[in-house]
Amino acid sequence: MDLNTLWFILIAVLFAGFFFLEGFDYGVGILLPWLGKDDDERRIIINTIGPFWDGNEVWLLTAGGAIFAAFPNWYATMFSGFYLALVLMLIALIMRGVAFEFRSKDKRPGWRNFWDWSICLGSLVPALLWGVAFGNVLRGVPIDAKMQYTGDFFGLLNPYALLTGVYGLVLIVLHGAIYLTLKTEGTVMEHAHALALKLWLPAVVLLFAALGASYMATDMYTKLGVNPGVIPILGGAALLSVSWFLRNQRAGWAFVMTALTLITTVFTIFLTLFPRVLVSSTDPAKLSLTIYNASSSPYTLTVMTIVALIFVPIVLIYQGWTYYVFRQRVGKNSLVH
Repeated sequence: MDLNTLWFILIAVLFAGFFFLEGFDYGVGILLPWLGKDDDERRIIINTIGPFWDGNEVWLLTAGGAIFAAFPNWYATMFSGFYLALVLMLIALIMRGVAFEFRSKDKRPGWRNFWDWSICLGSLVPALLWGVAFGNVLRGVPIDAKMQYTGDFFGLLNPYALLTGVYGLVLIVLHGAIYLTLKTEGTVMEHAHALALKLWLPAVVLLFAALGASYMATDMYTKLGVNPGVIPILGGAALLSVSWFLRNQRAGWAFVMTALTLITTVFTIFLTLFPRVLVSSTDPAKLSLTIYNASSSPYTLTVMTIVALIFVPIVLIYQGWTYYVFRQRVGKNSLVH
C-alpha cells in the first residue's frame, strides 16, 4: 500500500469518526427546542453534550487539515467549488458555538429561547449540508482540465444530493435521539425514546432510497456491482435492527447500530470513489481528481504519516478518557445552570 492510498483511508476514517461522534452531537442540538419542554429539560439536554461537542469537532478539523496537506488539489477544488455552502455551514457552526456559551448568561426566557433555536439551526444546517456535499462528491461536479470547479451554488442542489442530505439529516437526528435515551432520565428519556421509534422507519426508507438513487445517479453499479459488498450490507442490516433494540429497551445496542450505519455509509462513499477523491461530471475518466493527481509530494506524505503515528493515539486516549469521566446519565439532580 502506498502513502497516497494510506492517507485516503485515514481521511475516510476521520470522516467516519466525525459523523459517529458529531452525529449524535448535531442530533441532540436539533432536538433541543423540540424535546425540552421547559428550561430545566433543555439544560439537561445541553448537559449531555456539554463536555464533548467541541472535542467532537476536532475530527472535522483534522479531516480538513489532512485533505489540505495530503491532497491540496482536492482541497482547493472542493472548497472553492462549495464555497457558499461551506460559508453557510461555518456561520451555522459559529452561531452554534456562541449559543452554547451565551445561553446561560441571562435568565430571561426570551434570551434562552433565542439561543436554544440557534443551537437547533446551527446543528441542522451542517447536518443537512454535509449530506448534500457528499452526494455531490459522489455524483460528480463540473471540473475542467485546470482542476477548477465550473458550476455554481444552485447546481449543488440537485435532487440526488438533496436526497442524500435529507437521509443524512434524519439518520443524525435518530442517532441523537437514541443518545439522549442513553444519557438522560425521566421525561426527557421517555420522549427521546418515543421519538427514536418514530424516526426509525423514515431513516430506513431514506437509506434504501439513497442507495437506489446512487445506483442510478453515480457509477456505484460499476464500482461495487449489484452486490455492494459487506460494508454497505452491514450498514443496512444495522439500521434495520435499531427498532428491535429500542422496543426491547436496549438503547445501548441501538446506539451502536446507528453509529455503525453512519460509519458504513461514509466507508461506502469512499469505496465508491477510490481511487478518485472528486468526480468530474464534465469528463469522469480524464478530469476527475484522484489520490495521485491531487496529492502532495511523497516527502510531505511521509512527514504527515510520522506526525500522525505520534499524535493521533494521544488524541484518541484523551477523548476516550473524557467520555469515561462524563459517562453518567444527566438528570435534574445534576443540573448546572
